[in-house]
Amino acid sequence: MGLQYRAAALAGIATQFAWGFLEILVFRSFYRAEPEMFPMTMSATASYVWMQQAFLALFATWMMENDIFETIANGNISYSLCRPIKIYHMWFSQSTATRVSRAVLRCFPILIFAAFLPENYRMAKPASALHFSLFVITLILGLLVTVAFSMLVYILTFYTISPQGVRIVFTSMVEFFAGAVIPLPFFPANWQRVLEILPFASMQNVALRIYSGSMTAAEMVCF
Repeated sequence: MGLQYRAAALAGIATQFAWGFLEILVFRSFYRAEPEMFPMTMSATASYVWMQQAFLALFATWMMENDIFETIANGNISYSLCRPIKIYHMWFSQSTATRVSRAVLRCFPILIFAAFLPENYRMAKPASALHFSLFVITLILGLLVTVAFSMLVYILTFYTISPQGVRIVFTSMVEFFAGAVIPLPFFPANWQRVLEILPFASMQNVALRIYSGSMTAAEMVCF
């Protein structure tokens, strides 16, 4: 079903191109002022941003299943509960498939375009074959963590009148703590130690930092 909405995918690609350029230009202005004070190189930061935009559908917690929320809110969930299925597994599979289909439609144009941009703006190649292999593994694991977190939001909706409050609070929290707004290496060292313990860091921070080469071997072993 998700693969059929090509117009939505094209609109999403245009939006993500614009957002990616804005982010990189903002970072570029800071790097030009004092490049030595940043924990990541400009090339690594650009790669982080473009990979984040390419695989946004995998990690964005605000991209949840609206039909699941509607089913809970209007009471039609009772029909699903009567069926001989495990509703948690069904919703988990549905959410995973939706995210993967959106990412497949959007990622390739962004990755190809970003690879041919001028230096300091383009998406660099992975540091090594090992980095790329670990990136793929952590990308999949990060997707599973994101979907599992979304499932908690669906479950909490059973106990609220409207899902909007829970949804806004949790998605805003995750966007900040997962490195979606600012990469975690840019946070103060004390903050980083706390954020890296939380599950949010594994949603996208680890995979994107491994690809960009900004995570050391010791940090990869710890994660």
